Amino acid sequence: MSEAVEETPVVVEATEEVVEATEEVVEATEEVVEAKPQEPTKTKIADKWGIAHIFSSYNNTIIHITDLTGAETVSISSGGHHVNADRYESSPFAAMKAANVVSESAKTKGFTGLHIRVRAVGGVGSRVPGPGAQAAIRALARGGFRIGKIDDVTPIPHDTTRKKGGKRGRRV
Repeated sequence: MSEAVEETPVVVEATEEVVEATEEVVEATEEVVEAKPQEPTKTKIADKWGIAHIFSSYNNTIIHITDLTGAETVSISSGGHHVNADRYESSPFAAMKAANVVSESAKTKGFTGLHIRVRAVGGVGSRVPGPGAQAAIRALARGGFRIGKIDDVTPIPHDTTRKKGGKRGRRV
């Protein structure tokens, strides 16, 4: 018992030394933090947004990037520019190639984000976008653009014009 009583003052002295040492370290770090010069904050680059108009039919896919007003063309390309056969113009591969070309052009002009407007033939034609629409959207997203809103702007008639084929329709 007497041994434990004798060791207690040593432990108290040791903890006091540790407390004093930590206080010195805290004071030193406070001085370093106060002495550190303020780094200039980075200025945030304003996003430059555009609109990607994607027209996708069963015969071709056209990707047209404009500014937000839609008045100035930034870049335009179609699936037919990137494949040799007519039957491949509307393919997802051709749409992806066209989207890559358009995205590179828009990147060099400083665009960082895109709103996407997908359009099918509409009217008396197909109201469903062709096979290249989804591939074009994915290629634009992978191109490093921030994607805003995606709209379907296919023209839907309220009271349609007469479909071709005559009164008895197309006879096969």
